[in-house]
Amino acid sequence: MSAEAGGAQSLRLITADSLSPSTAQTGRMLRSAAISGDLVGARELWMGRTVVLPGTSSGDHHHGSSETGIYVVSGNPVFVFRDPESGSVVRLETAPGDYVWVPPHVPHREENPSPLTEAVVVIARSTQEAIVVNVPSL
Repeated sequence: MSAEAGGAQSLRLITADSLSPSTAQTGRMLRSAAISGDLVGARELWMGRTVVLPGTSSGDHHHGSSETGIYVVSGNPVFVFRDPESGSVVRLETAPGDYVWVPPHVPHREENPSPLTEAVVVIARSTQEAIVVNVPSL
């Protein structure tokens, strides 16, 4: 029975030094794919790592129909979006160990206010590939 037909598949180890920068990008962020269709044959999941360099913010973007879960590994990234009810800009300040959920189609950006330390997060998406739609503003 083939893996496509639901047969046996093997677990895969993806080491930190084998992540792929060949994934959708947003300005001033460094995204690397770990688990995707191209890399391991994933069918319904994308995972990777994003680095926001010190003192920078990403461009505004959303992830189409993907739900996105974010785990803060290091640094204190700030996630910025516009509240749909009030229209005001909301800033979620995070710390290592925090999680952030990003609903589908919600424009946002990541900021790293630290002038010295990069912010590193692990991302999981509900789609098999990274969807990144860069937008002009929130």
